[in-house]
Amino acid sequence: MKKQAGFTLVEIAIVMVIIGLLLGGVLKGQQIITNAKIKNIENDFTGITAAIYSYQDRYRALPGDDSRADKRFPEAGVTISTGNGKNGIEGAFDTESDTDESRIFWLHLRSAGLVTGEPSSFDQPINAFNGITGVSSQTSEIRSDKTANKMGTYIGFSKIPVKIAIIFEARSDDSNPNDGSVQTDQTNTDYITGNIKDAGEINLYFSLI
Repeated sequence: MKKQAGFTLVEIAIVMVIIGLLLGGVLKGQQIITNAKIKNIENDFTGITAAIYSYQDRYRALPGDDSRADKRFPEAGVTISTGNGKNGIEGAFDTESDTDESRIFWLHLRSAGLVTGEPSSFDQPINAFNGITGVSSQTSEIRSDKTANKMGTYIGFSKIPVKIAIIFEARSDDSNPNDGSVQTDQTNTDYITGNIKDAGEINLYFSLI
């Protein structure tokens, strides 16, 4: 009778070790990618904040709200929209309307050379999680109760996974999603109650003040 070939225990053990190393490498790689995306969001916040303060220092006006922006950038070669000069950025942070100050905001910063992009572009940048990065002073975007927990002007990031948002809260704020300098949508009960299983994505807001 012909002897049937098979794997020895040593060979099986070697295969299991290799599989374990491969899985460990994949998981470690995913962790590195996630950490890089988190750092990217933090860098975006820092960079946009610096651009806002630089614009205010130069022109004594808030980008997007600047009522004299059309006089400041004749070399841009485009018609520069202006804000109403009321010291706030009106419009949702992720608006698609070019007449909202929250879109004009990006036009002003690009025309001033403070952020990258075409001077004629109103488009909000895309963040590391493929959502919108925008700026607004419209508090009702965050809370339906407009008198509660006002953040002033804030930078908003859409499509942030809930587990990532919890990391931001722990690193930068008080772990309360409806208070402090980092907040989210009031209606997302999964995040508010801490039920992060299948909670999906949310908008996350970082206060500038």
